[in-house]
Parts: sequence; C-alpha cells; structure tokens
Amino acid sequence: MAAPDHHTMWANTKALELAGLLRGKRLGPGNEIVMGDDGLAGGELREGEAFGPLIALAGEERVRLGLATGGEPDPKPTPAEQASDRAIMRRGLEWCARHGITSIQNMDGNLHQLELLSEIEAEGDLLCRVQVPFHYKNFMTLDMLDKASDMAERYNGEWLSSGMVKVFYDGVLDSWTAVMVEPYADRPDWLGEPLFTPQQFIDIAVAVDRRGLQMAVHSIGDGAVRAVLDGYEAAQKQNGKRDSRHRVEHIEVVTAADIPRFAKLGVIASMQPPHPPGSMGLPLEPTVSRIGPARWPLSYAWRTLKNAGARVVFASDWPVSPIDPILGIQAAVLRKPWAESDPDQSFSLHESLGGYTVEGAYAEFMEHRKGRLKPGFMADLVVLSGDIEATAPEALHTVRPATTICGGKVTYQA
Repeated sequence: MAAPDHHTMWANTKALELAGLLRGKRLGPGNEIVMGDDGLAGGELREGEAFGPLIALAGEERVRLGLATGGEPDPKPTPAEQASDRAIMRRGLEWCARHGITSIQNMDGNLHQLELLSEIEAEGDLLCRVQVPFHYKNFMTLDMLDKASDMAERYNGEWLSSGMVKVFYDGVLDSWTAVMVEPYADRPDWLGEPLFTPQQFIDIAVAVDRRGLQMAVHSIGDGAVRAVLDGYEAAQKQNGKRDSRHRVEHIEVVTAADIPRFAKLGVIASMQPPHPPGSMGLPLEPTVSRIGPARWPLSYAWRTLKNAGARVVFASDWPVSPIDPILGIQAAVLRKPWAESDPDQSFSLHESLGGYTVEGAYAEFMEHRKGRLKPGFMADLVVLSGDIEATAPEALHTVRPATTICGGKVTYQA
C-alpha cells in the first residue's frame, strides 16, 4: 500500500521478508525502514531507497527506474517489454491530452523513457510536448552528470527535450522526512534528514550550472528550500550569473528571510495548487500539526512569493495530485487560510491561468514560442466546454476540455 504522495509505503510481514527488509537494511540519508521493538520491520517504509526492493518484488521497477535510481533497465528490455512500455507511455499521453495539456515535464523519467517517446514521435503519435530530466541521486558522483549533458544534446527539439537535472533534497511533511529550519511542531527533537549535506548540494549545483543545464529540486521543508537557494547562489558566484532559471519544486514551507532570494537569484518557484491541506478535499491533519501555527502564514505561500517578485509556476505533481489543470486552477482561486490571521495566498482566475500557461512556458525558456494565443506562436491550445470567466469559482470543475490541439493537430476531442 502506498501513500498518495508516493513517499511512503506499507507492506505485510511476508512481503518484507521476500524483499529482504524484515530485519532492516542499511540505507542512505533521508530513507528509513521503521523498526519495531522486536527488532523487526513494522511495515512502514519511508522514501524510495527503503521501499525500492518492494517495488522490484512486484515487478514494476522498470517503469520507475528514473525516479527510483536514475538508472536504465538492465538487461535491456525485450521487444515485447519495449512495446509494453510504449503502450504505457501512449496511455499517459492520451490522459494528458484529455485534460487539455499540450506540454509536460515528466519528472519521473529517464533515457529509456526518452527513447520510447522518440519512437512514438517517429510514428507521428506524440500527443504532447515532453521534457524529461536526468535524475541525480545521492549515491552518484559528479562525473555521472555526463549523461545529463548527453541527454540534453541528443534531445533538444520542440517536441522532445531534456536539458534538466532533477534532484530530491528532502522528503515530505507527513512522514517527517521534509527538512526544516526549526523542529517539527509535533516532534520537537527532529528537523528531518536531508538527502545531501549542504556542501554536497552546493557542489552539485555548481557542476550542473557550469554545464549550462537547468536544475529542478524537490524541496518541501523550509530547511531544504534554504539549502537549495544556497546552492544556486553558490553556482552564480562561482560560475557567473546567467539566465539559468533553476527551479525549487513544491516549497510547502519557506522562511521570511528566503522569500526575496527567489527574485534576487532569478529562481523559479514551482508550486502545486492541489497540495495544501484543505484544498480539493485533502484533510488538514496531520500536516498542519506537523508544520505548527507559527509557520502557517508562510506555508504554500504562492501569493507572498509572487508579491516579492518570484516567478510562480503551477503544476500538478501527478500522480501525487490530479493531473487536471482546471482542478488546479479552482484550488488556487478557492484557497483559504488555515487561521483568520494568516495571509490570503489565493490567486485570481487570470493569475492561475497564467501559472499554468505563460509561466510554464517561461520555466521552459519557451515564452517566445508558446503559452499565449498569438501570431507566430505554436498552435497549442485547448477549447473549453464553457466560459471559464463567467463560471463561479465553486463550479470551475464543471468546465471541461472539449478539444485539445497541439502543434496544429487535434489530440483530443470530447
């Protein structure tokens, strides 16, 4: 059984035994097999290194390798397996087109996925423009970034591209694996354990930036956000300032001191409207108690970041959250503070639309080619079933994609 955020899994005793986890296992930083008083695993597995053997046991490791290890299938898939993987990718592309999506960044991908997508593109069936990053894990060495550069050089078209390095700096709030500046409100002896030391991350950021690649780093806690901004700042100091548009992903908690650094460093705040507890039916607990009232004002602080000059980009984080941009727009418009004294972090309808269109194009260095309906821009658009501007915020979810067009081709028709 997996948590909705895909950062925690639970398994019974037999599965733990078959996966070689029942008596524990030495893991890297930020990963944990929760052990019982009897010296045996209790069933809760926190983060990918802990539950990776369980996924392998289920025979699903090939389609998750990018996210799990940053690696490639070994041995190479058979023709039948390759066809099966292509079919999975096709279904995903169809799902995106059905929801009015024309461009995606598939953050769990790898070179294998790029090759599958290239085969689909050659057949004329690529329904969305796709960017796939290289995943850098905490067991890798900096020379392994050669693969990221190779992927960027090999895939740099308008339909299929790479050019990005994805990194996880921490985990999530609900399992206390996000990294905080101050201890968790409900666990006052714990800050969370980062997947890299601050210096390790600085070295990675400098190396990636020197190659001219973009970075996107999963950073949930305010401690992780600070460490990642420190890495980006170090890269600018050592390599010189350039239009890098490095990204911080999620930013569920941030400190007041770090908010102006986004605009100063030119760093993109990539955030997800479905994520805040209380949005889209999500329960408030346990997350709000993990964070604590003192940090509520700067939790999921879209408005505060935008007002401070940050470029705020919206995304889904699918499959953690629904892929549907309309639901994300509704969540952004309807966002409510957890306490009356907390600032209003909601966005207007047009700001929310911009977060999913023009800001997304900016994050891809494509703001001069897509994200707007304008002569000379790509013919990527969605026709909705109703007038979104005339629809009450509470009813936005009833407006559905009627037609999706990508590159001038109809990719979905209701």
